[in-house]
Amino acid sequence: MAIAFTAQVLPAARGHARFVLRRPGLALSLVVFALVLLAALFPNLFAAGDPLVGTPRDKLQGPSAAHLFGTDQLGRDLFTRVVHGSSLSLRATVVAVAVALVVGSALGLSAGFFGGWLDDVLMRVIDVLQAIPRLLLSLALVSALGFGTTKVAIAVGVASVASFARVMRAEVLRVRSSVYVEAARASGVRSGPILVRHVLPNASGPVLVMAALEFGIAILAVSALSFLGYGAAPPTPEWGVLVSDGRNFVATAWWLTTFPGLVIAATVLSANRISRALDGERRQDR
Repeated sequence: MAIAFTAQVLPAARGHARFVLRRPGLALSLVVFALVLLAALFPNLFAAGDPLVGTPRDKLQGPSAAHLFGTDQLGRDLFTRVVHGSSLSLRATVVAVAVALVVGSALGLSAGFFGGWLDDVLMRVIDVLQAIPRLLLSLALVSALGFGTTKVAIAVGVASVASFARVMRAEVLRVRSSVYVEAARASGVRSGPILVRHVLPNASGPVLVMAALEFGIAILAVSALSFLGYGAAPPTPEWGVLVSDGRNFVATAWWLTTFPGLVIAATVLSANRISRALDGERRQDR
């Protein structure tokens, strides 16, 4: 059994490795995203210092060997704050994507599979959500829910529900008319087992790829709301808060906004590149 498993896994692993190595941009994106993920999970591996404690005599020092990203107005090491802030920002992003994925998929699955009046009602609700710009809807929701990282994540997730619902509904409508679904119905299988065993597994591929793409968009949305002051309160080193803290020192300490902004941009671009690769591979397999 072990030999058979190895014989199946190794060729697939080699194929994926060749696929990545032939695309330098994808390989770089995977490395960047892996480093950010490691920093979020194990921040002390990259920066063992306290992100909330600084040395006043070292305030507003530029990038150097001692302080890779420089220091802020209180003498705190900016690299340490960015590394420890990755945990907060990515945690909020994961919550936002999870809310959008679960709620949006449930709505799209119900609308596409059952149809009728339920489809009409749910799709009209989705149309209303899509008519409102995401950031504006997120601002309205977080104003109603209150400030804080978790509430920002929920607001961003709810604002993204409509996109997931649309994609899931379209895939369910495609799968619902497949031969194997019709055969299951003709065999007397009930709607519940058909939905769980046949429709959901075969309709979830594009939605999961979309979740990877939405990950980068959610990072931007969470950081934007934190920048506006709706997220965690200072001195919490959330990425959006770091950019907001440094905007008053752009003329004298450019690194305070530049490095956190570059980290946000690199993470978003990496997530988008990975999602495009996943989507391309999925289309080839179909």
